[in-house]
Amino acid sequence: MARLPPFPVSDHCDGWRFFNPAGQPQAKPFSALPKWLFQQLFLGSKSRWPKYVATPLTPPLPATLPAGELATTFIGHATFLLQLPGLNILTDPVFSKRASPWQWAGPRRARPPALSLAQLPPIDLVLVSHNHYDHLDLPSLHWLAREHRPLIITTLGNKAWLEKRGVNNVVELDWWQSHRALAVGEIVCTPAQHFSARVPWDRCKTLWGGFALKTKTHRIYFCGDSGYSNTFAEIGTRLGPFDLALLPIGAYEPRWFLESVHLNPEEAVRVHRAVQARQSFAMHFGTFQLTDEAIDAPAAALARARLNDGMSDQEFTLLEFGKTRWLTPV
Repeated sequence: MARLPPFPVSDHCDGWRFFNPAGQPQAKPFSALPKWLFQQLFLGSKSRWPKYVATPLTPPLPATLPAGELATTFIGHATFLLQLPGLNILTDPVFSKRASPWQWAGPRRARPPALSLAQLPPIDLVLVSHNHYDHLDLPSLHWLAREHRPLIITTLGNKAWLEKRGVNNVVELDWWQSHRALAVGEIVCTPAQHFSARVPWDRCKTLWGGFALKTKTHRIYFCGDSGYSNTFAEIGTRLGPFDLALLPIGAYEPRWFLESVHLNPEEAVRVHRAVQARQSFAMHFGTFQLTDEAIDAPAAALARARLNDGMSDQEFTLLEFGKTRWLTPV
């Protein structure tokens, strides 16, 4: 008897594997990696990062929040602590020293997390956008599940994988699917142009995406990883406008290899406009050297992109590591 496919057939899934919809570019195959490695080794395309960059002192977190306020603390890479009255949320929590299956090899943190796991307040909700090691960090999720028992919202295919490894209280969503949690409101999984893999043989067997949170007082968009596509305009139309968007600006060079899966800063500014964000904070930069650009290149490129767009740094902010910013609804 033929085994039934585990996932619904759609414009981004054949029942067994996921893909970017027709008309959108797919991620480069693993067979393209040798060309990239050749350019790094023999053409010197890879910039040298410092081995260690100190982060500011541990940020003082608010003990309480007035009604209607949102406090956002940048912990590093794609990890933010979002605090609303009576609710604490983590995005893509990665606290390990390496974005790798091993702690002795693979991309190593240039900056430590601005908060350690033990310094976190009680965590109610965790968002996991996809299964790449710099976004799904199993040791961090194990610790959070054991110490805080949060609700974990992720994308299709990750629930069974996590539960098999001892991480429970997981809800998985397809694109545009939503989940209602009493303390949060509505959480909607949003499309992204990316791919998934933890090993060479599990490529695209789980879904990737972002999340839109609709609370009583705020609308928040967490992009996850994505290349640029017209989907962002659809997200803005269907779910926006957003009070806050968390948008990636790093890990984008070389463009011939990464344009289909990672935004560069100029594209991130376009996404800010497309999703109708009142304010955006940059992420996915300055933590792990995953690609070729220098550690300070995303910040410089974002400044140029804002200037060219006529946008202030208050509208799209490069929040310092360990800094907290408060946002009140309009």
